[in-house]
Amino acid sequence: MKAVYYERQGAARDVLVLGEVPVPEPGPGEVRVRVYVSGLNPTDVKARTGFSSSMAFPRIVPHQDGAGVIDAVGEQVSAERIGERVWIYEAQHGSADGTAAEYVVVPSLQAVTLPENTSFDIGAALGIPALTAHHCLFADGELRGRRVLVHGGAGVVGTAAILLAKWAGAWVATTVAGEMQAEVARANGADLIIDRFEENVADVVLLATDGAGVERIVDVNVKSNLDTDLRCLAQGGVISTYAVDGAEDALSLPMLKAMMQGVVLRFVYIYHVPDEAKKAAITDINQCLAAGAYKPRIGLNLVLDRIAEAHEALESGRVLGKVLISNG
Repeated sequence: MKAVYYERQGAARDVLVLGEVPVPEPGPGEVRVRVYVSGLNPTDVKARTGFSSSMAFPRIVPHQDGAGVIDAVGEQVSAERIGERVWIYEAQHGSADGTAAEYVVVPSLQAVTLPENTSFDIGAALGIPALTAHHCLFADGELRGRRVLVHGGAGVVGTAAILLAKWAGAWVATTVAGEMQAEVARANGADLIIDRFEENVADVVLLATDGAGVERIVDVNVKSNLDTDLRCLAQGGVISTYAVDGAEDALSLPMLKAMMQGVVLRFVYIYHVPDEAKKAAITDINQCLAAGAYKPRIGLNLVLDRIAEAHEALESGRVLGKVLISNG
């Protein structure tokens, strides 16, 4: 089969190779998926560049997320799953083989039934972004009637957070940078859109909430936004953060203020979130999909032999929306 792989870490054009590799066979408890679309995430780029760790395998087929059709199953998996449309998450976590290939083998639980009303493109855009956003939002209880602030509402996780929060019945404010990002946040359904370069985020949030603040914050850069978050947060509220600029980033916290405000800080690294929480997230995500309420922006969709271009586009930050790789 065709697959993209790398045998050393480095720049996309230097290390990514399109070649032929053996078609994998599913073992006990596993399924093989014919991959139609592969989803690219920042963690895939970080793994390729050695952001926080060296290579765990001599050869790696990248990408955690994807969507396709199950075409073979291993022992302990019902043959009835053959032919099932699925979305895939964490394919390459703990494995050498991800979804940047024509076929991938994953544990059966990591190939999730894709609702019939959902395209493979949207299915490949789930995985890390949707699971991360869900845990940031729901780890501390239900959202109906709650007030939420999402930083970076035009980003991939920010988009997932807005879509899931609105589906769950929350009021959502979000920050953006410029009118193009505002258009994305508006399409996502945000109730309040704040240009972080033109407005004082905390002032706008407090005015819109009659001084009460928000109960949940989903933050892409808590190191930069902490002071703003503390001003925006309601008593006993939760700040969930899921990204860092550098592997050694550290956070300085005004402890007395945080104590008096009853602040909860939640750090989310989706690979280490317990399986039970992921199962709950998958149930909600699929209900959101079935309701037609999860429609993220697809910013770039390239074929497999242009994967280096896709990686470079994601790294440059010039793509607004999800980056996908299609196998046809």
